[in-house]
Amino acid sequence: MALSTELNPQERLDWLRLIRSDNVGPVTFYALLQRFGSAAAALAALPDLARQGGRSGFKTWPRAEAERELAAVARCGARLVAWGEADYPALLAELEDAPPLITILGRAELLSRRVIAIVGARNASAAGQRFARELAWDLGRNGFVVASGLARGIDAAAHGGAIEAGTIAVVAGGADIVYPEENQRLYDEIATRGLVLAEMPVGTVPQARHFPRRNRIISGLSVGTIVVEAALKSGSLITARFAAEQGRDVFAVPGSPLDPRCRGTNDLIRHGATLVESVDDILGALSPRSTTGLAEDRRSRFGPGATPPGEPGDDELEDARRRILSLLGPTAVTVDELLRGAPLSPALVALTLLELELAGRIERHPGGRISLR
Repeated sequence: MALSTELNPQERLDWLRLIRSDNVGPVTFYALLQRFGSAAAALAALPDLARQGGRSGFKTWPRAEAERELAAVARCGARLVAWGEADYPALLAELEDAPPLITILGRAELLSRRVIAIVGARNASAAGQRFARELAWDLGRNGFVVASGLARGIDAAAHGGAIEAGTIAVVAGGADIVYPEENQRLYDEIATRGLVLAEMPVGTVPQARHFPRRNRIISGLSVGTIVVEAALKSGSLITARFAAEQGRDVFAVPGSPLDPRCRGTNDLIRHGATLVESVDDILGALSPRSTTGLAEDRRSRFGPGATPPGEPGDDELEDARRRILSLLGPTAVTVDELLRGAPLSPALVALTLLELELAGRIERHPGGRISLR
């Protein structure tokens, strides 16, 4: 849902500084805004919150660094869009861990249309690539924008088939970085005729840990995810799992049991994914979707009108930290499990987790799970 007004330049700078500060991920970012009402107030509070969680010497992201990033975004012809602004994808905004800021390069209007994801194996067969390309073309003729990850194989084929109708490349690094390099020509075409979208800062070369974060965005901005060829352990199956967790439809193209590239897709079908042989299988099975208002509800708790929660005492906070840390370990658990294990209020648990995360003592995982670092 769109804000009544866009962020002003100072607010955008503050949002950027907050999300780039150490240990501030999307979930923590929104928790800070909810608690303090603005990014500026949250920035001022970060050092003290981190100290209470056990870390001294915490420094927020420097203003000069944020200004340099904004200048770099402008130089490559892109722009930053904040969660809740008019050009931010409505379905993506529903996610608990939606990126507070995304960099977009190209046709922003594609984000307001129906988006569906096609992902699959990098070492795809010729038949799999042809099917992905033709399916993307058919989806485009039916009004869909196709999203994928600009990888070689199925991703590249899907982008190629959808380029006429509209395609979105969600990249793991910065919006200005082409990976793999062999897709330079495809990237250039998408940046001109489609849209490139990134969560990471411009200039970021993608690393292994960036790809799962990229995958949650691909599924999150889409009404459904279609997997065309995937091994049993692959990034495409991670994208499908995110889609299922996000309440989106999951589709899979069946293949030969003798081909390892099809074992993942066949397993998805075995566990409930919709089997796809043509575009009609998708059009007939897509669940009706509309935005749920979650983004608007969350935004209503930010800003000058937000009511900050009451502050617990030092003894109460220390007891909460002890209880929470005793329940956590290397295996990730949900916040609900923590609430069941400790007789604490949700607000107190949220504040305690906020302090511990800023101190670098806990790590958040997809699906709202938490573990010790």
